[in-house]
Amino acid sequence: MPDPTVFPIAKKWPAAHPERIQLYSLPTPNGVKVSIMLEETGLAYEPHLVRFDTNDQMSAEFMSLNPNNKIPAIIDPNGPDGEPLPLFESGAILIYLADKTGKLMPKRASARYETIQWVMFQMAGIGPMFGQVGFFHKFAGKEYEDKRPRDRYINESKRLLNVLNERLSTRKWIMGDEYTIADIATFPWVRNLVGFYEAGDLVGIGDFPHVTRALDAFVARSAVARGLEIPKRG
Repeated sequence: MPDPTVFPIAKKWPAAHPERIQLYSLPTPNGVKVSIMLEETGLAYEPHLVRFDTNDQMSAEFMSLNPNNKIPAIIDPNGPDGEPLPLFESGAILIYLADKTGKLMPKRASARYETIQWVMFQMAGIGPMFGQVGFFHKFAGKEYEDKRPRDRYINESKRLLNVLNERLSTRKWIMGDEYTIADIATFPWVRNLVGFYEAGDLVGIGDFPHVTRALDAFVARSAVARGLEIPKRG
């Protein structure tokens, strides 16, 4: 059995079940993408909490797995060719797990690439822009007297929400009737924007009814409800 305990990160987060996928994460929008995916696919995994309040993500052990010091990251002890696979970046992990299980990714090549396209749309646009809105509205940026930076990110977030709303105006999910990793990538960030960041009024979330309809359907899924709480905060 390939052994993930040989990786330096195991010194800080020992594996009780080394035969399972090891997940190093925190229940943030990026973190829960992977826990939701693991819950949706039914893969066996062991979660480890990476605490930001103690700068776990900056530890030598964590950075040996992800030199970019961001969650989430995984080690799959049964990766390609039977070798352990360490992997970081939530979008890359979603694509890998979809390929590993044959789930939540269309089989047809053109639809597969279209799905990846929408994952990249989230990674490059929705995540960074919504995160900046959170900074300027809820965190340190809210003290800035100059509201032009905040408004810039609000306006860009509205534009992105409109793109998503138009896409969902004729579809149940981003890719149509089929729920995919594009939805798993996107809706944790929409949820965070209107929930944790409390920015729903700022971006006029009521103007995007197809987005809110799909968000409600997303959070109603049992695997999503479980994944949103993993890893448990200590």
